[in-house]
Amino acid sequence: MSTQKKPWAAIGIMIALFAMIAFVTNLCTPMATIIKNQGPISNVLAQIGNYGNFVAYLVMGIPAGMLINKFGYKKTALIGLIVGIVGILIQWLSGKMDVENNLGGVFAVYLIGAFIAGFCMCILNCVVNPMLNILGGGGNKGNQLIQLGGVANSTAAVCCYILMGALIGDAAKAKIADATPALMIALAIFAAAFIIIAFTKIEEPVQEKQESQIALIKGACKYRHFVLGALAIFLYMGIEVGVPNAVQQYLSTAPDAATPGLGIPAATVGLIVAVYWFMMLVGRLVGAGIGGKISSRALVSTAAIISIALLLFGVFAPADSLVNVPGVDWGTLTIIWQAVPVGIFALILVGLCTSVMWGAIFNLAVEGLGKYTAIASGIFMTMVFGCAVMLFIESSVADALGSFISSYWVIIACAVYILFYALVGSRPAKK
Repeated sequence: MSTQKKPWAAIGIMIALFAMIAFVTNLCTPMATIIKNQGPISNVLAQIGNYGNFVAYLVMGIPAGMLINKFGYKKTALIGLIVGIVGILIQWLSGKMDVENNLGGVFAVYLIGAFIAGFCMCILNCVVNPMLNILGGGGNKGNQLIQLGGVANSTAAVCCYILMGALIGDAAKAKIADATPALMIALAIFAAAFIIIAFTKIEEPVQEKQESQIALIKGACKYRHFVLGALAIFLYMGIEVGVPNAVQQYLSTAPDAATPGLGIPAATVGLIVAVYWFMMLVGRLVGAGIGGKISSRALVSTAAIISIALLLFGVFAPADSLVNVPGVDWGTLTIIWQAVPVGIFALILVGLCTSVMWGAIFNLAVEGLGKYTAIASGIFMTMVFGCAVMLFIESSVADALGSFISSYWVIIACAVYILFYALVGSRPAKK
């Protein structure tokens, strides 16, 4: 592959896949609001979509890396898209079932659909992250392309929350079937991407064939900075998804619930939570602009310090101190303002910090791995199942203490570890 001219067609496709990953993945959190209103359901059980989606990474992470080694990045992406279409169709089917008389069956089918869709997200993540890093030439330039992909990722997330907020409307009356338009949009995007990628030539790096997959896995795990980076991503997922998830549940839950919230209408909450993802979009735009000039280590350490400060402020800020948060009513194209506790506004600003963490941590973790990069990407994606684990822990804390805000101590602990990784753990002992 030429080092003089970047293959922009391949880069464009990888960035588009980045957007698709965000749209489908972020369907799970607003869906939790719907599920929680189908019956007497705890905060822990309401997250079944997120559990299914992210536990799939645990199952598929390493096999996805093996698929890349065997078939290459393009064919692996096509396989992932087919899997994604199946997962979306199964989730859509759950919305056609009788909720009143077969609630358990509806949840089971929805969970299966989210689990299969998670396979797709894992496979696509294994494709886009190393490909963008490779296409950018590694180092700061590789991180810059990953940050640019993150811009598309955040844009799709913002669109998802705005759309789902509009579809849910009154959370108390919402059904899984109300999400059908969003699922159909995802289905159409998958189908279009499959056709485009199938007919696009992508020049790929040569995959190593001489070693067994087990040997490659063992080889990758000999790099301390990679192992610690995989743990960083495990905990990072508890921040990126945990912050907006807790904000979503806190703002939309009724004040008289077992874990009380503010009882703000779901449509308005969707617009507010979308601001978090918009903050990620802004942060990634900045990250894409400066990623080629500032080291990944400096980006992650700075973002972690600011995140810890904002999270602590969010926990300790008085609930009766309010600030107006903007949103956009896309139906009337007007700006709306909703009063929320100032601590919630600080939590929304955490999106500016999480925006640059994923790409920079990945860049630090795979730096110098050489032939182990593909399989390391699979192991890396396996750690994304940390989102399911951390959401379970955060929701359990919220249920046990009767407070969504208290669950943020779990997220603060995750941010502290990421700061440690940036300053100490990311320094490679060998290349």
